[in-house]
Amino acid sequence: MGAIFSSIFQRLWGSKEVRILILGIDGAGKTTILYRLQIGEVVTTIPTIGFNVETVTYKNIKFQVWDLGGQTSIRPYWRCYYQNTDAVIYVIDSTDRERLGISKDELLSMLQEEELKTAKLLVLANKQDLAGAMSAAEVSEHLGLTELRGRQWTIFKCSAMTGEGLTESLDWLATQVHGGTGASGPAPAAASVTAPLLLVQLLRRSWLRQL
Repeated sequence: MGAIFSSIFQRLWGSKEVRILILGIDGAGKTTILYRLQIGEVVTTIPTIGFNVETVTYKNIKFQVWDLGGQTSIRPYWRCYYQNTDAVIYVIDSTDRERLGISKDELLSMLQEEELKTAKLLVLANKQDLAGAMSAAEVSEHLGLTELRGRQWTIFKCSAMTGEGLTESLDWLATQVHGGTGASGPAPAAASVTAPLLLVQLLRRSWLRQL
């Protein structure tokens, strides 16, 4: 029985290291989200000039996370980091309605790059703790996410300050990088398939094979 559990956990989580880019225009909250994921608390940050890189371990998966600066002068250099990227976390300031058009243009331009053809897309509608923040559905509509074809994507509302939505978004990423094939679209009220449910499914299959 111990061997069965060992095999299940290896299949469930494995030891895969995943390369992720955190992108978005300046002021979206990318670096604050990175350090919230990395150390579990809010860190006062300044605009990123260049990039930050950290390793975030979540459910035995090592996420190598590259946080690239979002200033106008830096965005053309994003493409230098696209190679071998498994997923993109695209961060939106949900209170910045005036620059949503710029965010959309940068996102669509990025997704046309050949190096990102198979990359999963996770959009974070950040700053939900602030008054006037747009809902995830509003952000999705403005970005034209429902028009994307041939790509796994989802959107979560979140707050880098409170941590809201970050665990659920990492659950989605963990599922996708392990071969998840769930439908794209806004995240449901309940997060994507969670670890306990996957474990039950695998246990059931292993038990049936023993009969």
